[in-house]
Amino acid sequence: MSMKTPLKFLAAATLTLGTSMAMAFEPTGKVECIAPSDPGGGWDFTCRSVGNVLEELDLVPASVQTINMAGAGGGVAYAHTVSKRAGNEKLLVAASTATTTRLAQGQFQGLDADMVNWIGALGADYGVIAVSKDSKYQDLPSLMNALKEDPRSVKFAGGSAKGGWDHLKVLIAAKSAGVDSLPRIPYLSYNNGGEAMTQVVGGHVDAFTGDITEAQGFMESGDLRVLAVLADERLPGDFSDIPTAKEQGIDAVGPNWRGFYMPADISDDAKQYWINAMDTVYQSEEWKNVMQNNGLMPFHATGAEFEDFVKNQINDIESLSKEIGLIK
Repeated sequence: MSMKTPLKFLAAATLTLGTSMAMAFEPTGKVECIAPSDPGGGWDFTCRSVGNVLEELDLVPASVQTINMAGAGGGVAYAHTVSKRAGNEKLLVAASTATTTRLAQGQFQGLDADMVNWIGALGADYGVIAVSKDSKYQDLPSLMNALKEDPRSVKFAGGSAKGGWDHLKVLIAAKSAGVDSLPRIPYLSYNNGGEAMTQVVGGHVDAFTGDITEAQGFMESGDLRVLAVLADERLPGDFSDIPTAKEQGIDAVGPNWRGFYMPADISDDAKQYWINAMDTVYQSEEWKNVMQNNGLMPFHATGAEFEDFVKNQINDIESLSKEIGLIK
């Protein structure tokens, strides 16, 4: 049985009488995917790579067109989806932990997580805390102990803004390690992870906070030493020798998941179709190859499970953001 057969049967099995379509829902014509960024970023990658696999598995009738809609850290696309695209059953919007972070901090003014449909996540880029090869810190506990003695003793560099996901990963780890005065920990924001790592490798900043995939090049050259990956368990393959924060006694997990939401007011049948489509994509060999080639790690949730995950993550980030004074 092919990958696409179960989905076709499911659509037929959920046939609702009285609909104008031959099946309960199956997309017709062009499907759109909004990437809330310029070409080349993580959201753009999510739209284009998943769109290609949807086409390869015949889960869409034609092409999936990626539309880049940058602005306000995803806020322009979110507002557009809420205000202009309600009921559009052929529109996917790329999302990630950056989306939940901004929702948690109220940066999408007047908008919240209940105004869209959360469809699914198909992989994650896990957070890391790393130092230069010559750093005196040999493991995560030694770095955290330095913060306990003096929260200003270790400077961190990351590619997100202050209060963004890279910054929050440090604070999640520090809070779990029992560090007081979290707002006092120095965090320096750079345009991207590459710039931040260059500062750390050059000895100008003590530690790097970012995602495992962006650190890969400096790790392979030996210039960057990863103290911990913020995952539940060790990552596979080339990353298997990197210890987790958890195994070092610090219960900190930081997945930057990659997934999608859709507009409000779509039918239950359409929502279920796309949930099933994401399940099918995730299980396919085509997607496994994309993940392997791009450093994405296993992480999968769809439907109600994903919606619960998103809302729990928003609550956690909101609580942490209040604790460090980012929001009231």
